[in-house]
Amino acid sequence: MVNAIEVEKLRKEFKSYSSRAGLIGAFRDLFTRNYKIIRAVNDISFTVKQGEMVGYIGENGAGKSTTIKMLTGILTPTSGKVIVNGMIPHKEREAFVRTIGVVFGQRSQLWWDIAVQESFRLLKKVYRVSDRDYKEHMEHVIDTLDIGPLLDKPVRKLSLGQRMRCELAAALIHNPPLLFLDEPTIGLDVLVKLKIRKFLKEINEKYNTTILLTTHDISDIEALCERVIMLDEGKIIYDGSLQRLKANWGEGKQLQFTFANEIRLDALYALTNGLPVKWRKGEQANAWVAHVSPSLVPEVISRVVSGYDIQDMNINEISTEEIIRNIYEEGVVHG
Repeated sequence: MVNAIEVEKLRKEFKSYSSRAGLIGAFRDLFTRNYKIIRAVNDISFTVKQGEMVGYIGENGAGKSTTIKMLTGILTPTSGKVIVNGMIPHKEREAFVRTIGVVFGQRSQLWWDIAVQESFRLLKKVYRVSDRDYKEHMEHVIDTLDIGPLLDKPVRKLSLGQRMRCELAAALIHNPPLLFLDEPTIGLDVLVKLKIRKFLKEINEKYNTTILLTTHDISDIEALCERVIMLDEGKIIYDGSLQRLKANWGEGKQLQFTFANEIRLDALYALTNGLPVKWRKGEQANAWVAHVSPSLVPEVISRVVSGYDIQDMNINEISTEEIIRNIYEEGVVHG
């Protein structure tokens, strides 16, 4: 199977300048600047096969956006190899951009003051898409994303959900084999998210489109991606299937207790002393969540119920979001 993306020992460094204090410091800064090298992406290697849908995740500052910018040719790597669709992105810009679609949740590729369909027509010319190809492909896209009624409206009149659906359509005018999505569902309501996810699955199945998705919304990853690449401080700490991630770190149950009165964390740890239980604050008032192995569930419930007044209690499987949070907290590195 052909690789859509090949990355080998990819690194990106930035110079960070610091100012010295006081008037004398400012004067010195005129002649010499203090700086340190920050390694945003630190010798990462991975490949993505044509037709794969991969979640690229990490906390803010982990290096996700810097990687995407190198893969799309916006940034030049400090060192290492990057080949996307058989080309070096920053060197073969003009030919390369015709083979990718990009949707950045925070940035628009549509013209603000003109009707959506005028933006589409301009992009059609930019990408040199024939009338026949445009009609054949875009009718399906417009219909599936339900943006027909929006085509005559200027972009500035659209809601965020409407604009994001139009952005996605704009990125697909030239039917690229590879789609980069950076936070495509940020700030969108549930129904719009579902529509976008369904559409992405369809184009992946119909055209074998490769999709690299960065998002903070773990439910996007669960709905679309079988594989995740997890980044922390510029390094890959996990690259593998979502199922394996759950199997390796998803063992156990979450017990959520809502107490009748306020309770302190140290009191809970005293109550479960001697047991490997991890407590954290719940979202509601007086709610606490215990992370325990299945065999300890009865013992933990028995100790808590006999020690304090309980208003409510739930037993849940550990969510993917929780698993990922635990991996970051523990700094677990797995290939």
